[in-house]
Amino acid sequence: MAEHLIFQLTAALGSMGEFAGHERRGSLTWPGRSALIGLMGAALGIRRDGDFSALERLSMAVAIFDAGAVLRDYHTAQTVPSAAVRQPQSRPQALHDSGLRTNTTITLRDYRQTPLYGVAVWGGAMQGLARALTRPAFAPYLGRRSCPLAAPLDPQIVTADTAEAALALLRLPPWRSGSRAHLLASDGRPDATHFETRHDNALDRRAWHFGPRRVAMIPVAITPGSAEAAP
Repeated sequence: MAEHLIFQLTAALGSMGEFAGHERRGSLTWPGRSALIGLMGAALGIRRDGDFSALERLSMAVAIFDAGAVLRDYHTAQTVPSAAVRQPQSRPQALHDSGLRTNTTITLRDYRQTPLYGVAVWGGAMQGLARALTRPAFAPYLGRRSCPLAAPLDPQIVTADTAEAALALLRLPPWRSGSRAHLLASDGRPDATHFETRHDNALDRRAWHFGPRRVAMIPVAITPGSAEAAP
């Protein structure tokens, strides 16, 4: 039995990462590791250039209750002329090297409508993190600042054998009660039969550099409140 910190994530609109720098910026179906560490860091009051090492050591799992239907938005963006710079290390560096000359383009951005996720983290000190998620230092949001949460995170510290057993103890918002998770994206599951590669391992948050990570994708049936958590 291990101690897990569990909390839920839901919003009217959410956007979970995807490769940046293209005309179309999509949204993945569940929030990645770097996004969740950023959210927990914001709750603790850690700024983007702060020390996330304690959070980086945590293991985590995400239960997907509802990935949400896709909503596409047309968005204007400023880009740096490719001829102005060579191999910039970051957007601020590219802007500096180009003399602040930019091009304005129309891009497409995807959002997820009314998504719902459960998150479990373990492998570190949970009490302080649970308090921070209850009273976050900075406002949490689901992917982008324009996507505020629709309900409190409602963190709980529980003891369970597995992440899915812990997530069966979630308290979902009353308007989503009875929802069932169908898939679990989890760290530390060598027994899994299916894995995906996600580029959500933050290597340098200030420069927005991310590396690949192997994630176990496990079919589950998790209905919080019903004591049901079957792999």
